Amino acid sequence: MMMDFSPAELRSKIDTKIFRSLSSVADDLGLECYVIGGFVRDIFLNRPSKDIDVLVVGSGIDMARAVCNQWGRGAHLSVFRNFGTAQVKYKGCEIEFVGARKESYNSDSRKPVVETGTLEDDQRRRDFTINVLALCLNGERFGGLDDLHDKIIRTPLDPDITFSDDPLRMMRCVRFATQLGFYIEDETFAALERNAERIKIVSFERITDELNKIIMSPVPSKGFVDLQRSGLLAYILPELSNLDIVESRGKFAHKNNFYHTLEVLDNVAAKSDNLWLRWAAIMHDVGKTSTKRWDALNGWTFRNHNVAGRKMVKPVFRRLKLPLDERMKYVEKLVDLHMRPIIIADDIVTDSAVRRLLFDAGNDIDDLMLLCEADVTSRNRLRKQAFLDNFKLVRQKLKDIEEKDRIRNFQPPIGGDEIMEIFGLPPCREVGDLKSTIKDAILDGLVPNEREAVYEYMLVCAEKMGLHPAKR
Repeated sequence: MMMDFSPAELRSKIDTKIFRSLSSVADDLGLECYVIGGFVRDIFLNRPSKDIDVLVVGSGIDMARAVCNQWGRGAHLSVFRNFGTAQVKYKGCEIEFVGARKESYNSDSRKPVVETGTLEDDQRRRDFTINVLALCLNGERFGGLDDLHDKIIRTPLDPDITFSDDPLRMMRCVRFATQLGFYIEDETFAALERNAERIKIVSFERITDELNKIIMSPVPSKGFVDLQRSGLLAYILPELSNLDIVESRGKFAHKNNFYHTLEVLDNVAAKSDNLWLRWAAIMHDVGKTSTKRWDALNGWTFRNHNVAGRKMVKPVFRRLKLPLDERMKYVEKLVDLHMRPIIIADDIVTDSAVRRLLFDAGNDIDDLMLLCEADVTSRNRLRKQAFLDNFKLVRQKLKDIEEKDRIRNFQPPIGGDEIMEIFGLPPCREVGDLKSTIKDAILDGLVPNEREAVYEYMLVCAEKMGLHPAKR
C-alpha cells in the first residue's frame, strides 16, 4: 500500500536511535551522509525493512568504523576493501556503507570502472528512480517520489546506457515491477527490448537470483510476461518462452501453453510459497514443444509430455545454477506425475489407481495434488468444476486408503533378502519378479498390506513360477 507523508512525517520515520547516531557520527567526521535506496522506497510502500543503505560523500569505510566504535560490543563490522564498502550489523539491522562514486562501463563487461563521485554521480549510477530516493541532508532530485506515487519503474538517465552498462539491471527492472505491482515506463521497456541480448554477459547465478525473486512474487506471471515481451526470457529460459505459440489446422487449435503455464503458476502461488513447487508449475508443460503431434482424428496431441518435461528439468537446473539435489528431484517427480491425478479425476476413481498414485508420490502427494488442481484452467466452467469435484473425491480416497493400507512410502512386508532365504535362491530375475508381483498385488488391492496375507499370496505365486520353499 502506497503511503503519503509530509516532509516532517517522512523525517520522523528515521528519527530513531540508529539514525540519530549515524547523523552524529557524520557530523563529527564532517561527512555528508544519506539514507538512500530501498529503505527509503519501502517507507513509502509501508514495507518494513532492516536493510539500510548509507551513502557517504567520502569514505564509507571510515564512516562504518566510526559508527561501529560508537555502538560498541553490540556492533559487528565487515569491511570489503576491494569494493570500498563496509557493513555493520547491529540489533537485527544490516547497515551498508558506501562512498559516493560514479561508474563507467566497457561494452563487453558488466563490471564498472569506479571513481570517486558526488551525490548526484552516485544517484545517476543507480538502476531506477524509485531506488534513488535519499534522505538526511539532501532533497529529492530524479523524480523518484513522483514515480513511487504513480507506481512507475524507469531509469534516472538514458535507459539504454543504464541497461547496457549493467545488464543485470534489466532483471532487476522486471523484478521490482513484479514485486511492487508497478508499471515499466514505455521508453524504459523499449530499452529492455533493445538491450535484451546483453543479458548474455551476466552470470546465471546473478540472473537466477533475480528470477527466483520474480517467481516468489505474489503474482509471478506479471514478471514472466514482461520477460517474454522484452525478449529476455528467450535468453534465460527458452524452454518456457518456446511455449508461446498457437497452431491451428481447420477447426482444431491448441491453447497457448505459455500463458496456460503462467496461469498455473499464479494458481500455485496463491496457495503455496514453496519455491520448488512453483518451479514445478513452470516446468510442468515444457515437454509439449517436443511432443506436439497432429492427429487427424483427435487434433493436436502432446502424448508423454510429462516424461519429456521431466528429462528437461536437470539440464535447465544445471544451466541456471539451480541445486541438483533433492530439490531438483522433487521438481522432476512432480513434472513426471502431474498428469496422473488428472487422468484419475477424468475417469472412474478406482482404489487401485489411487494406491499407485500414493505409492509413487510418497510424501509429495499433497504438493502434487495442489499442482494438478492449479493445472485445471479450462474456460469451460462446467468441465472445470467437474474436474475439481473429482479431485475432491481423489483427495478423500487418498486419505481413506492411507489410513487403511498405509501405502505412502510403504515397503512390502517381505523383501528380496527374505524371498531368497525362503526359497533358497541367489540374486536372480525370479526374486525381482516375485517382489514386483507382491508389490502390484498390494497396490491393486488383491492382498492387504499385512505380512501373513502377503506370505500366503507369495507362496501361491511362487508355486506358479515353479518355486518352492527350501527345506530347512
